[in-house]
Amino acid sequence: MANVTIWHNPRCSKSRNAMLLLEEKGVEADVVKYLDTPPTKEELKALLKMLGMSARELMRTKEDIYKELGLKDVEDEEKLIEAMLENPKLIERPIVIKDGKAAIGRPIEKVIELLDN
Repeated sequence: MANVTIWHNPRCSKSRNAMLLLEEKGVEADVVKYLDTPPTKEELKALLKMLGMSARELMRTKEDIYKELGLKDVEDEEKLIEAMLENPKLIERPIVIKDGKAAIGRPIEKVIELLDN
């Protein structure tokens, strides 16, 4: 199978479910605990491109830090990216990457679709 990477947060049930799915499918994925090892700006920008979405679409807008930083009113893509780099908790999860494509595992069917293609 192709190289597969998962941006994983072990404390998140959706992320744990994605890990189980990978295991059930026999996929040996590189696990990136992005809260412990945040992505670089280049990695985050590449991920956004693979996902085909804006920085805001990748953000967990219900997190307290999102509100504390006043990000709702920020329109600048670079500033939103910087906020995620400084506060990786803002990055939606889990994210599975395969062959230059990526999917957020919400719902898990998106990951299944990515793996099956």
